[in-house]
Amino acid sequence: MQPAPEKERIISIDILRGTAVLGILIMNIQSFSMPTAAYINPTAFGDLTGLNKWVWIVSHLVASEKFMSIFSMLFGAGVVLFTERAFSSGKNSAILHYRRMGWLLVFGLLHGYLLWYGDILVAYSLCGMFVYSFRRFPPHRLIWIGAGFFLVPLIAGTLLAISMPYWPEELLRRSMQNWNPDAQTLHHDLAGYRAGWLQQMKIRAPMALSEETSYFLLQNFWRIVSMMLTGMALYKWKVLSAERSKAFYLKMAIIGLLAGYLLSGLGIFLNFRYGWSMEYSMFSGIHLNYVGSVGVALGYVGLVMLICKSARYKRFKQLFSKVGRMAFSNYILMTLICTFLFYGHGFGLYGSVERKYQLLIVAGIWALLLVFSVLWLRRYRFGPLEAFWRSLTYMRRQSVKAASNSWSSPKKSH
Repeated sequence: MQPAPEKERIISIDILRGTAVLGILIMNIQSFSMPTAAYINPTAFGDLTGLNKWVWIVSHLVASEKFMSIFSMLFGAGVVLFTERAFSSGKNSAILHYRRMGWLLVFGLLHGYLLWYGDILVAYSLCGMFVYSFRRFPPHRLIWIGAGFFLVPLIAGTLLAISMPYWPEELLRRSMQNWNPDAQTLHHDLAGYRAGWLQQMKIRAPMALSEETSYFLLQNFWRIVSMMLTGMALYKWKVLSAERSKAFYLKMAIIGLLAGYLLSGLGIFLNFRYGWSMEYSMFSGIHLNYVGSVGVALGYVGLVMLICKSARYKRFKQLFSKVGRMAFSNYILMTLICTFLFYGHGFGLYGSVERKYQLLIVAGIWALLLVFSVLWLRRYRFGPLEAFWRSLTYMRRQSVKAASNSWSSPKKSH
């Protein structure tokens, strides 16, 4: 059993994956560079006036949950692709799939506890194990089941918001401390991440555990499974392989972006109107962006597929397809770069870079990843972590000899 050769890749999916892996850094940079509370409540830390405020607004509108939704969709599509190929080769798709997800879980745990608490690989591996049983469902059923999963955090958040007046005093105090930490808590966080790697573990390990347990069960599991099932349906409908008409993708982009930006923008407006109070913004205040982000993500898919179908933008497609082919390696490389920039084992800039300057760092990292992906794939077939993961999955060392310099069409190559 061997992984898909380059000629069998669906280039449009690579381009979309490359777009997503770069896009997620727009929001992740805030988690790398500032205390956790500032990610969910921008008033909790750092200047939020003038250009800094507009940078946060635009970043939230354009990126918050949007690119992670695309990643989740692509992961679901990848489950179908992977298992279809295993089945067509006469192999046991279940063994290969669960071995693949098991090793991803190991990678995620190492990433989350040793490098950055915001790891998403653990959640993807667990959700990927779960959605395997849905891989043969027809597209319309996948959409309906996915919608059911999607509603769970909305219902849970609404119930929690309604029940807040009845919470015990201690629970309210701890929730407020997480939402808007006091000066002592912020100082502890800043000092911890500006210290050496071992000292960081005292903060990082509890945060990683929280992400993988309470937050996963309350929010991530339902959202990610929903998006994975949606991605399975979109793949089966040939949406992700750029095989639908240009008119279809244009409608998808216009409707998705208009509806999504409207909902997300309204959510931003209401959060500022209510002063980012915990009573409103912690649960109810995130719902509009939660829903709107799906529309924006689908709109982005439509735009990327239009670019894939066009005879123009060849250079863009070449670059982003290479980034997408190395999405795993690039995701971890972003962590290594950002933690070295912001944490104490590197430059120690944690908590000292304003939001407007964070975007400059994002642009610089994008440039590095683009160059790295192009140079690496001139010599090797897979990214370094992709090759290692595949070798573990197939229980044999994968050949990584130089790939062809030729570049095929944005649709599936035959």
